[in-house]
Amino acid sequence: MTGPRASPMAEVRYFDAINLPSFPREAVYRRLGYRRGKTVLTPRQGEETEKAVARALSLITLKGAVTRLPVAFAGEETIRLPGGHVFISRRLRRFLAGAEEICLMGATAGAEIGAAIREEQEAGRLAVAVVLDAVASETVDAALDWIGAYVAAQVRREGKRVMKGRFSAGYGDFSLENQTLIHELLGLERLGVGVNEACVLVPEKSVTAVAGIAGGVEEETVR
Repeated sequence: MTGPRASPMAEVRYFDAINLPSFPREAVYRRLGYRRGKTVLTPRQGEETEKAVARALSLITLKGAVTRLPVAFAGEETIRLPGGHVFISRRLRRFLAGAEEICLMGATAGAEIGAAIREEQEAGRLAVAVVLDAVASETVDAALDWIGAYVAAQVRREGKRVMKGRFSAGYGDFSLENQTLIHELLGLERLGVGVNEACVLVPEKSVTAVAGIAGGVEEETVR
């Protein structure tokens, strides 16, 4: 079996400021349990929720990183990367079926929002903490969508496409321990993101994901 070939975008691309085209308001409210046509908020509840949303947005600083790496497959669970690195996961192997490369991406909402969430929790203001958490979670997820769209535009020029879906460490049999390697390959310390002994990214509202890149110009949504 031959190893992975060189990738045209092997270097890491950093985004020191990600400005989303729109705020994922509906996703935030869904995360909060609101259902259109079913959940009714009083004017006071709506005002307090929007106040917390605005506060969260003022504390979030979106940054991100992405790289493309060629892959080779061995057996039913091994994904070989350049430099002798490997991912071991049957589910990830199936997820990447047909991929020529992988896209590693990471995003963070920054440290301030996490500190604010903890502060509200410790003060017993749990309703506010839940809103801050929802905004941070959905916004950083939207940042991954934004990065995925950036890669999709790049690979389309090469007659390739980003495959549908994302896969993160800690899901299924793709061990959370892989977070350490992804963190290293992306150089996330440049964005102020570390990884602790439990293989959890710090600050908390930081995420990484793997997506596949395949031949063919039909573009899929990376989500």
